[in-house]
Order: sequence, then C-alpha cells, then structure tokens
Amino acid sequence: MTSVSSTSEFHHQHHFKSAEHQYASSKQGIWLFLCTEILMFGGLFVGYLIYHSLYPAVFKNGSETLNWKMGAVNTIVLLVSSFTMAAAINYVQRGLHKIASIMLILTIACAAAFMVIKYFEYTHKFHVGTVPGKFSLVDPTCGSGGKRTECETKIGALLKSEELRHANHVDAEEAARLQTVISRPKWEMFYGFYFIMTGLHGVHVVAGACMIFWILIKTLRRKVGPEYYTPVEGVGLFWHVVDLVWIYLFPLLYLVG
Repeated sequence: MTSVSSTSEFHHQHHFKSAEHQYASSKQGIWLFLCTEILMFGGLFVGYLIYHSLYPAVFKNGSETLNWKMGAVNTIVLLVSSFTMAAAINYVQRGLHKIASIMLILTIACAAAFMVIKYFEYTHKFHVGTVPGKFSLVDPTCGSGGKRTECETKIGALLKSEELRHANHVDAEEAARLQTVISRPKWEMFYGFYFIMTGLHGVHVVAGACMIFWILIKTLRRKVGPEYYTPVEGVGLFWHVVDLVWIYLFPLLYLVG
C-alpha cells in the first residue's frame, strides 16, 4: 500500500515518477537518516563500554548516585509514548483525524513529562556537584595549570557542611555514596558520559516533540490521511528510535551498579 493514491488531492512532487516512487524514496531516506543516528549513539555506547572496562569501580560508584526510580518512570513514559505514536499513525491511515490528534497530543505530553523529570535530575546533580569537568569544583578556575588535585570539589564542600546537605536534600545514605564516588580518581568520567549521552538524547526528545507537533498541525488541517501519511510514518520511526536509544541508556547508566 502506498501513502498516496492516484485519485486523491495529494499529488507527488514533480521530480518523482509516481506517488509510489515518492513514498519509497521517502521511506528509504528516513531509514538512511536513522542509520546515521544509530551510528552516532553507537559510538558513544562503544566509548562507554571501553572506559567502563578500564574503570569499573568509577562507573559502579557513579551509577549508584543516580536516581533509578526517576529513570524507570522515564522509561515507562517513553514506552507509553511509543504506543500513542504508533496508534496515531494507525488512526491517520484510517482517516480518524480526531482520535489521531489526541494520540499525538498524548505523545507530546509524554515527551514533556520526560524532560521535566530530566530537569529535576539535572538540577540536583548540579547542586550536589556530580557533574564533569570544572563544573564539579567550588572554584571552576582552580583547575587551570594542572593543579586540579589541589582544588576543592562541590561534593567535598557539601559533605563538610550539614547545612548544605540539608539545603540540597542529601540524606546520610546519599552522602555515603558521594563519599565513595570522590574516593576514586577520575570519578568525573562517569558523569561526563552521563551528561553527554542523556543530554544528546534529550535534544532528540525535544526535536521529536517539535516534529510531532508539526504532524499534529497537519492532522488537524486534514493535510494527512489514508491517501497521504508519509510524514506521519517518518516522524513515527524517528520517535521509536529515540525511545529505543533510551531503552539501552537506562540499564547502562542507572543499573550498571
């Protein structure tokens, strides 16, 4: 089945031989694009596995400071969004624009919920000091000139002050884990991987939500339907890959400890 019928108001672009040619080319194009996405994240996964094998204790200690419950909730949120996106594609193909729009709105809501949870995760880490590079230091300029070992970390300052621990909602159990983290050299390495991998994934979530909103507008305006649903399928494929990447990120980052 093609996404454009010869009798509909939707006509293929002039540089394609037919509607079927346009549909096949579009699907091939999106799959090629998704292959580049997989290659990009694949490189990060390979790097993660290499350094994890070299510094297993660093990655174990770092993983134990992450909030796996928030990660699990985000996993469920994205799984639900995959279902609503697939349902939206099905309803568009069947010409049920109203319910398709509802499914798209729910998908966008799931994306927003995911990012809100990541916001709370990120802000806590910045306040506590479980961040990579100079941002983990009380004085970011202290590490210049190769004198990083002489600098005080935010975690170290936090552990010395009961007032800071209370202000940042750090209980005794978390404090013990933070102490274990900074007891290892190069402990910031884990958080470097964490922020790069989850940050890049977050950018894709936002981009995907924007594209789904674009599809929502087209659906409300009846610009897609049983005769033409190529962009809906394309965006849906992208969203499923974004969800799939998180399925790998969650156990690698949150459960490795």
